[in-house]
Amino acid sequence: MLRSAILIAVGAFAFGLGSHALSIAQSSSNFEKKNFSYNEWTKGKFSEVVTVTNPGKFIFLAGIGPEREGDGKIVHEDNFMEQCRYAYMKIKKLLDLQGATMNDVVRIMTYTTDVRFFQDALKCRAEAFGSAPIPASTFLVVSQLAWPHMAIEVDVTAMLAR
Repeated sequence: MLRSAILIAVGAFAFGLGSHALSIAQSSSNFEKKNFSYNEWTKGKFSEVVTVTNPGKFIFLAGIGPEREGDGKIVHEDNFMEQCRYAYMKIKKLLDLQGATMNDVVRIMTYTTDVRFFQDALKCRAEAFGSAPIPASTFLVVSQLAWPHMAIEVDVTAMLAR
């Protein structure tokens, strides 16, 4: 009798696992990313909320700035816009290596050394994103970045379907 009860319990557990695995498999194909801006003043500037349902791959980029590929030397000293464009060029390349695009970005944090760069940062970001939705975003002013002459660094998170 105990043996029958154990077999029934094991069978029910296995069936439950199988059903759960099936529900995971079915729902994992329903990847969805949505951007929301509830306030008029935020539209076109940033998404207030980005929701992701059933992500398959998270991509976290390190803070990307104007360090030249290859040797890390800071490029475009004293030219914020060119440093910004260079950073976004590198971001696009890194995302591409992971099979992602700017459309897959869900969150960015932009660090600059001067609040006067704010409008240029918005313009540069808009250029970089093109028709892709602007993700949830934070803009921070810091006293200094990792290397002298850096004016910008961008931290990016992206998500892909399974």
